[in-house]
Amino acid sequence: MAEVPAVRPGEVLLHGGIGAGTDARLVFIGRIRTPWKRGHCPRNIGSAREQMSGAKIELDPQFALALKGLVPGQPVILVYWMHQARRDLLVQAPAHVDDPRGTFALRSPNRPNPVAASTVIVTGVDIDTATLEIDAIDCFDNTPLLDIKPWFETVDMPPARA
Repeated sequence: MAEVPAVRPGEVLLHGGIGAGTDARLVFIGRIRTPWKRGHCPRNIGSAREQMSGAKIELDPQFALALKGLVPGQPVILVYWMHQARRDLLVQAPAHVDDPRGTFALRSPNRPNPVAASTVIVTGVDIDTATLEIDAIDCFDNTPLLDIKPWFETVDMPPARA
């Protein structure tokens, strides 16, 4: 059994945690290729854009035709599985905030179901090799990809706040 890292002051663990069971029956459609590894990964997509000049999605070849219609310059939402994240933290104490916060008040990868989403820009599409090039991403190399969704301003932009 893997050793669980120590918690920071103020953090609260979920008793027993959540395992990596197959009850959700999700299928990884590919892998995200980046230069990032543990200890050297941007904290968010904005930082990733400042530090890198591109990343790549390697789809399972059976999903290659699903790239049809995507074009360079188009924003898409990547939904991915943060496979190295902890799944037992209910309250976290990240270094960039003053007080501990509940997991659902943070964008941390450490959560009961480590699903992440980032809006990225398509920079290249190759159906023949089942690859999608993107401007940047903030996840470790070889992160499993769950889905790619087109981003539409008319659908995905929240309404203006008064």
